[in-house]
Formats: sequence, structure tokens, C-alpha cells
Amino acid sequence: MQEPGKFSEKSAIELLRWYQAMGVDETISETPLDWSSLQDTKALLPQPAPATNRPDNRRTSARSAAPPPQAPVSAPAHKPAHVNLPAATLAARDLAAKASDLQGLERTLAEFDGCALKKTAKNLCFARGNPQARLMLIGEAPGRDEDLSGKPFVGRAGQLLDKMLTAIGLTPDDVYVTNVVYWRPPGNRTPTPHEVQACQPFLERHIELAGPEMIVLLGGAAAKQMLATEQGIMKLRGKWKSIEIAGKPIKTLATLHPAFLLRNPVSKRLAWRDLLTIQAALEGKGD
Repeated sequence: MQEPGKFSEKSAIELLRWYQAMGVDETISETPLDWSSLQDTKALLPQPAPATNRPDNRRTSARSAAPPPQAPVSAPAHKPAHVNLPAATLAARDLAAKASDLQGLERTLAEFDGCALKKTAKNLCFARGNPQARLMLIGEAPGRDEDLSGKPFVGRAGQLLDKMLTAIGLTPDDVYVTNVVYWRPPGNRTPTPHEVQACQPFLERHIELAGPEMIVLLGGAAAKQMLATEQGIMKLRGKWKSIEIAGKPIKTLATLHPAFLLRNPVSKRLAWRDLLTIQAALEGKGD
């Protein structure tokens, strides 16, 4: 009988395989830590702020818990000039603006050190596909396979994406694919706001130089960033919006990320509806 609190070798191997499938390929610390042996784990958790003595504290808390007003989904992807942006973002704006073509932008981005993700990534993942394509696809961030190859969407999610495009008569040469950030986050974690902001000027210039007729945003992270909203992907997907890049409005549609579809095959029916919407727009039958 297995001792309570102990893993068998088989269980440990299965757990490691699950971690690998979820993209966890790095340890947080070199020294293992048995959390169950700690005497007081509460001290390691965030403690709530002390309550105030204000008589209207409950009403104030209720107001602060309410969601903020939603920004228009047609809002421009870039930040207003008056917002205090990090130095890395300001530097990125200047460097990106000087790039006269996509090759120059990629070289400039390769030399840019303002995004912390570059320090842990193996390769820059700039883009793949046809830069002259009518349709540009934007995802969240490179994964392990992308980091190794230096190309976005080449792993399992990318292979599914190619199959999805084939289903509506598109080949990989009919689209241009990139991500919100250009380097892989460690362990495939979500990019931080600072990392996204550091890459944002390059992405905007990327879109401007490619000049797509339409943009498809793959997943909630890309959709929230480019549509300047906090709405979830299930509310955003399937509807044509508009973003403005360098003064030019571009039709934009959010859909589910292929990696999400791999984990949730039942949602492929929703993605299929979005694909038909994209196909209709490309054929001049959409809104």
C-alpha cells in the first residue's frame, strides 16, 4: 500500500508528462521544496489589507469591485501619446519608426534589448507566411517549438491552424502570421503587460509595413491587446471590429486560439463558424 502523501514512481512520471504537455519545462528553484512539511504556509501567502474604519467601507468596496467601463472595441491599438510609457516602449517606438521595410524591422527587433523575454529565449520569432497576403494572423506568444525554430505557429497549435486554413481554401502562403510578443515567455507563461508594451510599437509597425486587408486575432490575449478591451474571447469572437494603425482602419476579427482548441475540441464548432465568416469576407460576401 502506498504511503499517504508519497508518489509512486509511475505517478511521478505521469505528473511530469502532464507538466510537459502543459508547457512547464523549467523549475522555479534548483532546490525541491516539500510544501506539505511547512509548519505555517499562511505566512507565504498574500495577506489581505487591513479593513478601514470608514463608515461607508462596504459600499466603497462594492464600487471598487465593479468592472471598469469597457473601452470601445474600435479603439486604436497604440497607447495615447500623453500616457507615461516605460522607457523601453518609448525606445521601441523610435526604433520601429526608422524601419523602412519588414527586413529592416526584423533586424532592428533582433538588436532590441528592451524586452526581458529576449534574455531567456533561444530565438526571435518574427513571422512566417506571405508578407503580401490579404490576411494577417496575430497570436499571443511563441511556444517551445517556435522558440527552437525561430518561426511562429510551427508546433501542434500551428499544425492545427494550417488545417483550419486549408478547410476554407487557404494555404500557409495565403496568410501572414506573427504574435503580440516576439520571444517565448519562460515555461509558456502569459506575457506580462511590460513585455507586451515593449513589443507593441514593433507590432504596430509590422502591421503598417505588411499592410493587410484584414487581421484575425488568435485567442483572448491578442484580442484584448489589439482591441483595447477587457472582454473575454467568447464575447469578442466572431464579430468584425476595426483597429486603426498609422491612421488606417483595418477590419479585425477575434477567434479561438488553436492551442485552446487542442485542449477543448468541443469548441471547434465555434472556430468553424469564425472560419466561415473569414472566408465570406475574403470572397467579398461578408459585412
